[in-house]
Amino acid sequence: RLNSPNDIVVKADGSIYFTDPPYGVKPEQRELTFQGVYRIASEGKLTLLVDDFDKPNGLAFSPDEKALYIADTARKHVRAFDVRPDGALANGRVFAELKSDKPGAPDGMKVDEVGRLFVTGPGGTWVFDAGGRHLGTIVTPEVPANCAFGGPDRRTLFITARTSVYRVRVKTPGMKVF
Repeated sequence: RLNSPNDIVVKADGSIYFTDPPYGVKPEQRELTFQGVYRIASEGKLTLLVDDFDKPNGLAFSPDEKALYIADTARKHVRAFDVRPDGALANGRVFAELKSDKPGAPDGMKVDEVGRLFVTGPGGTWVFDAGGRHLGTIVTPEVPANCAFGGPDRRTLFITARTSVYRVRVKTPGMKVF
């Protein structure tokens, strides 16, 4: 059983990682008492990896796939986990805080080829280096929901919001998607 699967990322080995917050499910209708992060192995086995999020949301791998970043919308931060060779997660820690007086919370995210993390959140899309340092925010007129790199050179960042899709040219290509 699941709550309301939300965001997904695929690893190079074919395994799928996804978040399972309670969005759209009334509290009295929930079948689970937790919100988790899951993995579906390439052969189809489902495994619960983490169950201590308030509202897990967007997720993305580092370029070498040795780290998995996961947004917790309720706590307004992004956590990083080491990805073990068997696909399990270890050493969970707060990677970045997205606290602001502007509306919004961490939601979707993507990583560029050098490991910068682009996280939609309060006031726009926040950009962090691989160490978790906030480099700046790409401001949008609406609260953003998700983002993706596109175009023939993967140097266009598309940002979705309630009524629009925005695009911004960036210097470094986004990670290649499998």
